[in-house]
Amino acid sequence: MSKKETFTLTKKLNHVAFIMDGNGRWANLRGLPRHLGHKKAIEVIMDIFEACREQHIHVMSLYAFSTENWNRPQDEIDHLMDYLEDFYAREIDYMDSVGARLQISGDLSRIRPSTREACIAAYERTKDNDNIVVNVCLNYGGRDDIVRAAKAIATEYKEGKIGLDEVTEAYFGEHLYTHGLPNVDLMIRTSGEQRLSNYLLWQNAYAEFVFTPVKWPDFNRKVFIDCLKEFESRKRRYGGLKNE
Repeated sequence: MSKKETFTLTKKLNHVAFIMDGNGRWANLRGLPRHLGHKKAIEVIMDIFEACREQHIHVMSLYAFSTENWNRPQDEIDHLMDYLEDFYAREIDYMDSVGARLQISGDLSRIRPSTREACIAAYERTKDNDNIVVNVCLNYGGRDDIVRAAKAIATEYKEGKIGLDEVTEAYFGEHLYTHGLPNVDLMIRTSGEQRLSNYLLWQNAYAEFVFTPVKWPDFNRKVFIDCLKEFESRKRRYGGLKNE
């Protein structure tokens, strides 16, 4: 774990979301197979988890696998799922002991059975915990999330369960994978890319974005604190003139 720096957030930050980018490039630069970049990436998570606990950040979301990532080589996908299963097996006891809830946002129907079972088991074991939420976005796409919610609400309307006036932003949000979680306050993307890549499109509506050139396998507590300092310096107006 990286050396700690004294820093305490003073600005409200309930939900931080990460696009863990640059794993394959990190491996390529070292002459390693791409999948070893994903292995290293998984190892970073607990360092950032502890930093979130220290800063009293209630939710951390991790973009583990997108609906578009199926276009990658099957070998790379298999390794990524292996590493995710290993992560749950290795860390579940500790995370449960500190009151972490492990939940999934995304369509698990296409995920291989062993990984799906590991995800469900981790959720079932920790579902009553609420000290911190680790939201793993797996086979997740922001557009798919919105379309899925729209279809569910349309079905409710067609069946006469709701009227049009009942379809508010809050009601819509209850049909998203992240229902019950606060919207994202800070979205961090590593490796220097500056785009959302179909990630939590609804939930990021008023998030502050921080893009760092550091690739995710090299992301650590110090870099995270630098991102939090940048967030702390922002003036959040939510479309108005009054600062937060």
